[in-house]
Amino acid sequence: MLRLSDAERREITRILVDEVRGRVPVISGTGATGTDLAIMYSKEAEELKADALMFAPPRLAKPNDDALVKYYKDIANEVTIPIVIQDEPTTYAVHMSPKLIAQLSEIEHLEYLKLEDPPTPTKVSQIRNLIGDKLGIFGGLGGLYAFEELARGAVGVMTGFAYPEILVNVYEAFSQGRRNEARSLFYQAMPLIRYEAQPTINVAIRKEIFKRRGIIKDSTLREPAGKLDSDNLKELDELISTLDSTLNLESKKIVATTKQTPITPNRKTRT
Repeated sequence: MLRLSDAERREITRILVDEVRGRVPVISGTGATGTDLAIMYSKEAEELKADALMFAPPRLAKPNDDALVKYYKDIANEVTIPIVIQDEPTTYAVHMSPKLIAQLSEIEHLEYLKLEDPPTPTKVSQIRNLIGDKLGIFGGLGGLYAFEELARGAVGVMTGFAYPEILVNVYEAFSQGRRNEARSLFYQAMPLIRYEAQPTINVAIRKEIFKRRGIIKDSTLREPAGKLDSDNLKELDELISTLDSTLNLESKKIVATTKQTPITPNRKTRT
């Protein structure tokens, strides 16, 4: 939501909550460069009935773990719903060590981590070795390492991808013990996952596919934005056509699932 106005942010959250009607969790991005503003966004999202909040640490002129801990603690003190820590140093230029994440896991309401700091499978293991399952870890980064992250102990996948039902199927097969099936499906989809994950044009690719699937009418991005050239469009045609025989891409529809949804309020207090 970095390019949305405050009014648009509120309206989109309201529409999503109303449309979903509890079938899947709605997680609202409420980060900001200032603590007071992040608190305002977070309280607003909770009032709009979002199921959880997610925000990355703010950029700091000089790395300071104590300041980051205080940022998360101050926001957590003002809300009652779960918080997802976003660990994405490429965009936010803040590197969080496994030790710092372990420290953050002690804060009330900080119950999940969206891990996007490669090598992500390795970092999943490092965090698990420090805190066990105290935080539910989601993989991100366009799903590039989803299978390996699940194998290392991630509880799910939280990422943008134009065929989210493929990742749902990978997760469900893995969580139900069908590991070989999950791996096979993931490997089949990897060419598309890899192509969509290209930096600067990943959102443009995703919106183009959404348009082709009839989900949106216009794939235009707000400026400034990476754009697809004619060769990108040809490559996308060839890729979807090639994978259609194995993944049945042309007939896939966006579906919502409530099975084994990982976001659970008050996860740390469950027995």
